[in-house]
Amino acid sequence: MAQGRGNNAIIAVMLLCCMVVFYFEISHATTFQVGDARGWDYGVSNWPSGKTFKAGDILVFNYNTAAQNVAVVNAAEYNSCTAPSSKTFDSGQEKITLKKGLNYFICAIRTQCEAGMKMVVNAQ
Repeated sequence: MAQGRGNNAIIAVMLLCCMVVFYFEISHATTFQVGDARGWDYGVSNWPSGKTFKAGDILVFNYNTAAQNVAVVNAAEYNSCTAPSSKTFDSGQEKITLKKGLNYFICAIRTQCEAGMKMVVNAQ
């Protein structure tokens, strides 16, 4: 019977360690406002230059909902400026968590992507 309580204690300690690691990852995420004071707008494609991003960091997209949106796309959709509607957001203040690797974003309204409202963020 004492052995059963020992196993429970080991499991509890392991669970606590996992929770601490998870908290450490979440608490060290950085929030970035895309485009800084300008927000998500034309010419934002160079905004990530010189910045370091990690998986779990949060990008905040602020924009005019009457004229813009933001879509999370893959490389092919980024290159062709097309976005599936299920991945398109239009609240005007999106908070999107970066995944590890390349993260692609475009504006899917009319020809705004072709005019430069798109960017790639590489998260380590």
